[in-house]
Amino acid sequence: MEYKKFLERLEKELVVTLGCTEPMAIAFAAALAKKHVKGDIITSVRVLASPNVLKNAMAVAIPGAQGCGVDLAAALGVIAGDFSKGLEVLEGLTPRDVENAKTMIEQGKVTVGLADTLKKLYVEVILKTPQSYARVVVADEHTQVVLVELDGNLLINRLSADESGASGTGDSGRSEDSFITIDSIWEFVQRAQISDLTIIKKAIELNTNVGLEGLSNAYGLEVGKTIKNSVGKGMLSDDLITHAMALTAGASDARMSGCTMPVMSNSGSGNQGISATLPVVAAGEKLQVSREQLIRAVTLSNLIAIYIKLKIGRLSALCGATASGTGASCGIAYLLGGGKAEIKSAIQNMQGNTTGMFCDGAKAGCALKLSTCTSAAVQSAIMAVEGKTIQATDGIIERTAEQTIENLGRLANDASYEVDRIILDIMVQKKVG
Repeated sequence: MEYKKFLERLEKELVVTLGCTEPMAIAFAAALAKKHVKGDIITSVRVLASPNVLKNAMAVAIPGAQGCGVDLAAALGVIAGDFSKGLEVLEGLTPRDVENAKTMIEQGKVTVGLADTLKKLYVEVILKTPQSYARVVVADEHTQVVLVELDGNLLINRLSADESGASGTGDSGRSEDSFITIDSIWEFVQRAQISDLTIIKKAIELNTNVGLEGLSNAYGLEVGKTIKNSVGKGMLSDDLITHAMALTAGASDARMSGCTMPVMSNSGSGNQGISATLPVVAAGEKLQVSREQLIRAVTLSNLIAIYIKLKIGRLSALCGATASGTGASCGIAYLLGGGKAEIKSAIQNMQGNTTGMFCDGAKAGCALKLSTCTSAAVQSAIMAVEGKTIQATDGIIERTAEQTIENLGRLANDASYEVDRIILDIMVQKKVG
């Protein structure tokens, strides 16, 4: 068992973020370009991004900005961004910052286009002043800088020879990831020292706080708050499913609608971090498990989500909540007394249920998808510990959970580009129509 590698992977994939990660990636690239360019008078900001990034940055609220949009994210990054803070690049925005950013947009200085790339995660920002220009490219990971160009000189160039290659569409073939399997995840969760899982404890704390914020105040569609209030009215029962749905959706309500509280992300997505953590936290509360049991269950959930994301890619036409929800189902099955066999059954049951849910961009409505996947996660876990598993003759389900996830990867990668293209076309036409 690669104990140290698992700890390193958790530290890499569980990252604190403020707001949706795609607008933050744009702001990060813009802030880095601003650091390098000579001169303070900005004449133009050009943003080129992949379809997956554009669809996730178009309609989601930017914390502290009372607005949304690729252009706004870029302008804020230039004016107030601190690239050294990573995905918290826009922490501490002031009303004056927002006003200046909107003025820059009104003056026509910020333009947005579709990048000529097959990479699913690609952001390019070209920033110009009267005497200088800087070009920054972020690719494959939200804060992974692969190119910095200043006035024709390359300061950083880690782009592959085939710049348009579809790197990051599924990373399961990388040798450095070969240690991550369902069996090795299970072994790590059993043997991990709780003192080594500080990142998991922080995920529980941050994401629970945002969930409670979403249940207490009006954000977005108020999905979580509506579920909670419906329990109070006697319309829904106060059971494990509704408690998990409410807390998870409440966090997404807040995060996707401009809440300035940070969350712990998973595999580049705050919503995935939320939905890999909070359903398990809610189940732990209902089942009154020990703190150690909860930490191990949340660790299991997040690692299963990471494993699936390695197969389907950091960004995909498939909703990421189906991956993190599958992780949550495993964590809940663990809390219900399930072993490795039941964990694998929970994965099979989830893939027979939620596979095919599309990602049509980051937005307030994501809270509905998280609540749906959370409900399915609880149901799938209960069925698994009761010895009920979907048959291998059904749909994409194979004899083993590993084979099923390989099929999911094929769906995400081989069919993803055209689905993304159509979804983005629908969204753009709707905005201009």
